Amino acid sequence: MTPSRRNSIALDALNFFLADVRDGLGPYLAIYLLAVQHWDPASIGGVMTVAGLVALLTQTPAGALIDRTRAKRAVVIIGALLVTGSCVILPFIQGFTWVALTQALGAAAASVFAPAIAAISLGMTGAKAFTRRTGRNETFNHAGNACAALLAGGFAYLFGPIAVFYLMAAMALASILAVSSLSADAIDHEVARGLDKHAQGEAVHVSGWKALLHHRALLIFGACCALFHLANAAMLPLVSQKLSQIDLSLATPLTSACIVAAQVVMIPAALLVGARADLWGRKPLLLAGFAILPVRGVLYTLSSDPYWLVAVQMLDGVGAGLFGALFPLVVKDLTQGTGRFNVSLGALTTMFGVGAALSSSLAGVVVQQAGYNAAFLTLAAVAALALLLLMLAMPETLRSPAPERASQNVVRNPT
Repeated sequence: MTPSRRNSIALDALNFFLADVRDGLGPYLAIYLLAVQHWDPASIGGVMTVAGLVALLTQTPAGALIDRTRAKRAVVIIGALLVTGSCVILPFIQGFTWVALTQALGAAAASVFAPAIAAISLGMTGAKAFTRRTGRNETFNHAGNACAALLAGGFAYLFGPIAVFYLMAAMALASILAVSSLSADAIDHEVARGLDKHAQGEAVHVSGWKALLHHRALLIFGACCALFHLANAAMLPLVSQKLSQIDLSLATPLTSACIVAAQVVMIPAALLVGARADLWGRKPLLLAGFAILPVRGVLYTLSSDPYWLVAVQMLDGVGAGLFGALFPLVVKDLTQGTGRFNVSLGALTTMFGVGAALSSSLAGVVVQQAGYNAAFLTLAAVAALALLLLMLAMPETLRSPAPERASQNVVRNPT
């Protein structure tokens, strides 16, 4: 096997095994706190909001770290260990404060994964092959999520919700082995931060913050992402809580079914982006992904049948699948040549992290005041607003070079 082929397979394996680790416990945390600790929905939403707020505070520093460090593999390993530790310790602690602290630690550690994988991929392939590599990354990521969810559902049914924590530990160990097998010299660290080969000798004088604050297209895209995640982040946890009320013994397996259903659909969505985003452009695919979300929110209100809820969750595979694969591509388009790809990726992740962090609290309050259907409709309305903003204000980043030139001017000629 050639070194390049071996490194490509190692990156595939990293995306597969890190899939379960990078998102933490997600909806399984809501099930555990509701079914085992007997928490109310508002307290569950509060813990998830704390974790989300910590994540958004660390996303931009994490991107800046990945831009600067040449020890990207070591950063991934440390992050995987911390996320796993924050989850495995949960069965041994009680109370809002301790649970919130552990989940905050895990969220901070997990903030390095997205920019690290994007940087490693860009550093290995270069800008021209980045679209196809990103589609492949997302394909293996979703396959890993689907596999982990199937295992989690089966283990939880046999051994209880606590089994999910130990499954995550096993996936973390596998992800550490995968990143360790990736050759350090396979990564061009200048290309990995978004510098063009011909421009590597040029000095970069300002931080990604200024590039973000002066770049209208990046700000618009960040606002669209924030609204998308404000609408999307709480939907699956709400479905999990609803399933817990219908049949507590089947809540975790059915939640796993929801995740598997979505992840299976995300695989062809990611492959579509990798194969066609350079031909069709980014915006048509983004619009398709954003349009699914308000429809999904409304459909959740039509029935409480578990199989209906699982079927509707499959639509998440279209929306989130397209968005997840397109997000780093759009950021790369807008920052190419600036040397600030990862810090800008982190900054925009911070922006949509604000939406994700507030999503659970918003949904929890609406559920307590007006019920689950009102919460789903509220989230659907937010999703419709995100779609409208994307449609009217966001330019096509692939075929319009102006945003890229503007970004480079901001970085090299600060005011």
